[in-house]
Amino acid sequence: MPEAPFYTYVLYSAKLKRCYTGSTNDLRARLHRHNTGQGPATKAGVPWVLVHCEPHPNRSEATKREMYFKTGKGRDEVRQRARAQLGLD
Repeated sequence: MPEAPFYTYVLYSAKLKRCYTGSTNDLRARLHRHNTGQGPATKAGVPWVLVHCEPHPNRSEATKREMYFKTGKGRDEVRQRARAQLGLD
């Protein structure tokens, strides 16, 4: 049986004016948990808006991309994507 796709995602909180990056195999459920305050890392930023999402064939690839987004160059890319998605450019 094929493995379910995994996703790397970027959320934006207007309240905190910051992005959050994560990965999951159930994006809809994960976004719901973020927006219902079930995660300590994102609780203060509710509501979160999905500004970027990309599919990957497995958890390893999704996690690698998430880790890239958390580097200096990756954070710059995340900010640029979020600004474009939100029309802040």
